[in-house]
Amino acid sequence: MPQLVPYLNFSGNCREAMTFYQQCLGGDLNIMPFAGTPAAEHVPAAAQNGVMHATLHSGDLVLMASDSPFQPVQDGNGNNLSLNCHSEEEIDRLFAALGEGGQVTMPLADQFWGAKFGMVTDQFGKSWMFNYDRVQPQQ
Repeated sequence: MPQLVPYLNFSGNCREAMTFYQQCLGGDLNIMPFAGTPAAEHVPAAAQNGVMHATLHSGDLVLMASDSPFQPVQDGNGNNLSLNCHSEEEIDRLFAALGEGGQVTMPLADQFWGAKFGMVTDQFGKSWMFNYDRVQPQQ
């Protein structure tokens, strides 16, 4: 089965956002600007230092992103990035880190389905869901 990879678009602050995500999630970040690529001739001068493509690899997590040089990005409420955490310590740490400068939309709390769950909108307007299954599914 192919791997599903979230791809985020930004209005000029992709580098800042992806650097923030790397600080929160760890891993290796690769950023390619428009300048110096064949795409540069099609991008406005003001967007030359924008991000054509960025990839963050951290364990099994892959997150990709770019700036949108031709039109502003309008984030909707139909998309979330969901992190399934492996421990209570991990969910607490990631919830606090990714929520820094953002807004908690649902505080972390134990839920009726046997998980600790919460939601934040980060400082870049991206919605994150956090889940830690206290009860592991039976095989």
